Amino acid sequence: MLLACRMCMEMEDSLYHLLLHCDFAYRSWHYLIREYHRRHPAARVVDVSEDDGLLKEEPQIEFSGEEAFGRYLDLHELYNQYINSKFGEAIEYSSYLDIFSQPQKISQKLKFSRQYREYLENLLAYLIYFFQRTEPLQDLDRIFSKVESEFEERWAIGTIEGWENTSQDNGHDSAQHSLIDLDYYSSVEELVELGPERLKEGLAALGLKTGGTVQQRAERLFLTKHTPLQLLDKKHFAKLSRQPIQNWMAVASQNNENLKQVALMEAKIEKLCDLLDETIARTKDNIVKKQALTYEEIEAEREEEETQAESESDDEEQQIYNPLKLPMGWDGKPIPYWLYKLHGLGQEFKCEICGNYSYWGRRAFERHFKEWRHQHGMRCLGIPNTKNFNEITSIEEAKDLWKRIQERQGVNKWRPDLEEEYEDKEGNIYNKKTYTDLQRQGLI
Repeated sequence: MLLACRMCMEMEDSLYHLLLHCDFAYRSWHYLIREYHRRHPAARVVDVSEDDGLLKEEPQIEFSGEEAFGRYLDLHELYNQYINSKFGEAIEYSSYLDIFSQPQKISQKLKFSRQYREYLENLLAYLIYFFQRTEPLQDLDRIFSKVESEFEERWAIGTIEGWENTSQDNGHDSAQHSLIDLDYYSSVEELVELGPERLKEGLAALGLKTGGTVQQRAERLFLTKHTPLQLLDKKHFAKLSRQPIQNWMAVASQNNENLKQVALMEAKIEKLCDLLDETIARTKDNIVKKQALTYEEIEAEREEEETQAESESDDEEQQIYNPLKLPMGWDGKPIPYWLYKLHGLGQEFKCEICGNYSYWGRRAFERHFKEWRHQHGMRCLGIPNTKNFNEITSIEEAKDLWKRIQERQGVNKWRPDLEEEYEDKEGNIYNKKTYTDLQRQGLI
C-alpha cells in the first residue's frame, strides 16, 4: 500500500512537470507567431484544411534511368551538343564531366555565337531542374539573387574570369558582329532562308547597301563573315549618313548586353556546380566504373538492382500475418514459434514490488531484479536489494524475510562482554565480564 501511494505521488509530480513544459511551449509558440505577424502584417494566412488534399497526395518526382533517383547527373544530350559545336571538342563523356562546370576556359572569341548561348541556356535549365528535384528545400531564388549582386560588382570593374575586358569595351569589337550571327551560318544558301526583310535589317545595321535580290543581299552580308568592314569595297556601303553610325552603336550596346547575359549564365552554372559537387563526383565515378565493366556485367548488375527493388516493395506491401500474436523481432517480423516456446515468452510473471508489472518469459523475469523498477520498489519499502530477495515478488514476503534477517543478525551479533578475552599475569584466560569482576574484588 505504501509503495502504491509513493508511486502515485511520483506520477502526479511527473504529470505536473509535463503540464508545465507543455504550457511553456504553447506560450512560446504563441509569442513567436504573434511577433511574426506583427513584423509582417501583409503575410497571407492559409487555411490548413484547404491543403489537406495536397498534403495527402504523394509528390511525383520523375528521374531518368541514368539519374538513378537523383544520385547521378544525366548530361548526355548536352555532351552531344558540346562535341558537335564549334566551341567544343571531341572528348570522352567522363572528360566532359570535368570541364562542363568551367565555361570560363572556353575562348572568348567562341562565345559570341548563338550556338554557345543556346548551349548555356540548356545546361542552366537542366541544372536548375535537377537541383529543384534533389534539393526541394533550398531557396534557389535567394541563391541566384546573391550570385547576381556579386556578378554586377565584378562586371563593373571587369574582374570576371574570361570576361576581363568586355565590360569596359567601347563597342568596336561588338560592331564587327551584326544582328545576324554569321558564325551560325556556313553558306550563302543558309542566309537566303532568312528572307529579304531579315537580310535587309542585317545589312542596314552594318551600313551596307540593302537593295538587290535576296541572293545578292545574302552574298553581300556573307562577305562580312571573313572580311572586316574596313577592308570591304566602298561600293558595298550605302551613302554616308548618321543612320549607320547610330545602328552600329545600337548593335554594340545590344551585343554587349547579350555578352553580359552569357557571362551571368556562366556564373549561375558555376554556382550550381559548386552546390552539386558531390553529385558530379559521384557521376564521374559511376561512369568510370561502367566503362570498366563488360556488357554482361552491366546487365547482371541492373537485373540484380531491379530484383532487389521488387523484393523490397513486395515486403513493404505484404501485410504481416501474426495470428498467434508473437512478439516482433529486430526485422519487424514475428519471431519463430519455437523461439517463442524456448524462451517461455508465453509465461507471465507479475511483480507486486514493481507495481504489478508483467514480465513475459523467465529470462526477462530474472533480469528485472537488477533493473531500476524493482530497485525503486525495494527502496520505497526500505529494504536493501540484495541476492537474498531474488524471486521475491510479494511485498509481504519481502517484509517478512527482511524481519527474519534482522533477527538472525541480532543472534549472531558481536557481544564484547562475553566474547572479548583477557589474560592475567599467570596466563589465565577470562572473558571481559569475568575479568572485570575479579579485578574489582582484588583477586587479580
